[in-house]
Amino acid sequence: MSSLHLSFYSAFTLSSLGLAFHRTHLISALLCLESMMLSMYVALTMWPIQTQTSTATLMPILMLSFSACEAGTGLALLVASTRTHGSDHLHNFNLLRC
Repeated sequence: MSSLHLSFYSAFTLSSLGLAFHRTHLISALLCLESMMLSMYVALTMWPIQTQTSTATLMPILMLSFSACEAGTGLALLVASTRTHGSDHLHNFNLLRC
């Protein structure tokens, strides 16, 4: 395994562990999700270069656009929840109640 693959795998693993263990604020969960998407984007961008093919060059652009939509939706949820609940602490949210 090359050092490039190791860095992508470790970035994705560390961000998923951060999402699993540090869930006190909504903004920290959103940052962990964004770092997971960024590591996947960089891995998909470097994959055609390492395999010497040019067939999968559209995939990173689609993933980048989906991650931008996800970031916009997450920030909108952050603003809406902060306005209704007063903070972004995840233990204050009861998602089962309307």
